[in-house]
Amino acid sequence: MVHTHIVLISVPFQGVINPIFQFAKNLKRMGVKVTILSSVSAQNRMAKASSSTPDGLTFVSFSDGYDDGVKLSDNLEQFRSENKLRGSKALSELIKARSEEGFPVTGVVYPMLLPWAAEVAREFNLPSAPLWIQPATIFALYFHYFNGYGDLIKKICDDPSCAIELPGLGKLTSRDLPTFMLPSNTFSFGLPGFKEQLDALDAEVNPKILVNTIDALESKALRAIGKHNLIAIGPLVPSAFLDGKDPSDNAFGGDLLQKSRNYVEWLDSKPQSSIVYISFGSFFNLPLKEMEEIAHGLLESNRPFLWVLRALADGEKQEDKLSCKEKLEKQGLIVPWCSQVEVLSHPSVGCFVTHCGWNSTLESLVLGIPVVCLPQFTDQPTNAKLLEDEFKTGLRATKNDEGIVEGDEIKRCIELVMGDGEIGEEIRKNAEKWKYLAKEAVKEGGSSHKNLRAFVDEIEDGF
Repeated sequence: MVHTHIVLISVPFQGVINPIFQFAKNLKRMGVKVTILSSVSAQNRMAKASSSTPDGLTFVSFSDGYDDGVKLSDNLEQFRSENKLRGSKALSELIKARSEEGFPVTGVVYPMLLPWAAEVAREFNLPSAPLWIQPATIFALYFHYFNGYGDLIKKICDDPSCAIELPGLGKLTSRDLPTFMLPSNTFSFGLPGFKEQLDALDAEVNPKILVNTIDALESKALRAIGKHNLIAIGPLVPSAFLDGKDPSDNAFGGDLLQKSRNYVEWLDSKPQSSIVYISFGSFFNLPLKEMEEIAHGLLESNRPFLWVLRALADGEKQEDKLSCKEKLEKQGLIVPWCSQVEVLSHPSVGCFVTHCGWNSTLESLVLGIPVVCLPQFTDQPTNAKLLEDEFKTGLRATKNDEGIVEGDEIKRCIELVMGDGEIGEEIRKNAEKWKYLAKEAVKEGGSSHKNLRAFVDEIEDGF
């Protein structure tokens, strides 16, 4: 298998790096040579965070024009434009160089919304596929939006009480849609970016979409679009926390932020399933008012907690702004960053208050942890809908008229999820079920393992 050589494209966002790196490790275990093409800013931040990259992979970096990193406040449309221009050139040069060195590239895999990578691959007559790092449900939603159901979806945006049912998907209201579809969306690149990705797939003779999910989790959504072949190859989580075949694979690698050192010892000191873990990912910062409500809910719950609050760009600690900081520090622990899979796998953790990013969603399922859902933007509202109504492993907190989840509501959800009542028991039972099914999917002969093996074989044959 050494002659199969796949280039993976990455971008400098932790939510993309984690699944890309894990996918690379999974390919390497199947004997595939993997080269990862990523930005200078990502390499710089990994070095600054003293983060190790996975062994056995080749890394090539290029300047995307944002060598100091890209922020939410930057013009993301401009970033995408620069990334396309410079990334296309870097990928072309890499393919040529590897061919001259005697290690020809045989396929390209790129994260969703970077269809320029497919254009470059076509120029060299190489097969390519996007790695879809959101649920298959989201792919189906965008496909339907641009293929005959756009007006119907816009209708429920205008009327929150209205519900629709799309092919292969359950009932949806406006609160269940990706925020890019809503009138309140302020990210101009959102819908056009997904349209561009779908158009690029239409240009392929035999389009394949690799999806970070499992067949058992989204069987209908994976088959909702007859013209596209959605292939479940997830969950992309380190082996030590999943099938256990490679105990040394106990981290994604490539952290852009330096993790704290004291939280594992603190977790060790707490009773089983007693801890509330709160994290809203690597990119988004909550407004102070919403943080105050979360703090109020945690204090009222009277349960120990581990809360990840990243330092702001100027180095200021977010917790220093909270009015009840001293009370919080007596009840729980606040850290700037941690290994989420390490925390969720710890026996003392009993609940995860999450923004419902898809990586976090999958990690909660893989590790059997019940959730309280506080979705923020992009695919997160849809993921919260899946967690509550389809997977049934958590509860979605309800916002007030100002669009804020109040502390009392957070406390209510935590108590239901962690309590001894019927709701909590059912949620924990479902969480254990998905934990088992995730392991089954990735073991030898499991659905995701077989799907990935077949994809590698097809890459070798050029699709």
